[in-house]
Amino acid sequence: MKKLNRKVFQTLFLILSFFIISGVIIYNISSYKKEYENIKRNLTFLEDRNINKPKNVLEPPNKEIEQMMIMDYEIYTVKLNNKQIKQIISHFSFSSNFKVKKIAKSIIEKKQTLKVGNLYWNKYAYNYNNDLIVIMNTENINHHLLMIIIKSILFLIIFEIIIFYISKILTKRITEPAKDAFDKQKNFIADASHELKTPLSVIMASSDELVIDKQNKKYIDNIKYESERMNNLIKSLLDLSKIENNGALYKEENLSKIVSRVCLTFDATI
Repeated sequence: MKKLNRKVFQTLFLILSFFIISGVIIYNISSYKKEYENIKRNLTFLEDRNINKPKNVLEPPNKEIEQMMIMDYEIYTVKLNNKQIKQIISHFSFSSNFKVKKIAKSIIEKKQTLKVGNLYWNKYAYNYNNDLIVIMNTENINHHLLMIIIKSILFLIIFEIIIFYISKILTKRITEPAKDAFDKQKNFIADASHELKTPLSVIMASSDELVIDKQNKKYIDNIKYESERMNNLIKSLLDLSKIENNGALYKEENLSKIVSRVCLTFDATI
């Protein structure tokens, strides 16, 4: 019964844990993908707006790229002239120690166009095309994504504890019918064993009163042996619950004697 309880508990715990862990992983992946797409969209948007802006169309002053504000993201547009920094435009409304000029020079040396990189540890992302570099500070995004992972782990630990107790309760309810049937079986075995003891005691007492001679000695011995074996079997049945708790009991036996006794039981029929 304990083995059944353990297997049911493990199955329920693993199934529920699988769904929770899958949900946490999906949430982290979707959060990462959302930030990645937002960064990529902002980088390409500012570049396209600056490069593809029609020269014969006058925009209102608040629509000029120099005055554009990007909410929630620290973005810079670096204008170049022959690979030399001509102008740095900030698109955010808060101060920062972000070293744009130094980063822009390293980007010029790399000669790589669009790069977002790994958002868990890369400190910036950029889009470099012709005489324009769009740079985004991703330190806050790094922190945000790492906090999501930490919160997800804490959430997972809390829910694993809850799942543990839920699995315990469900296991008890699921195995209740099996436990009732098992208890009834044990009670039946105990009752049957007690009922068998009476006729067995009569057989054992009668075998002791038989007259032993050379002709019937081995048969009387066999009756006593089989009676004793049946008595041990009944004792084992009565101790079934104890054996279930402590495991099977083993002891050394003489195989030759066992074979000889088995053969003797069929000797009278030959």
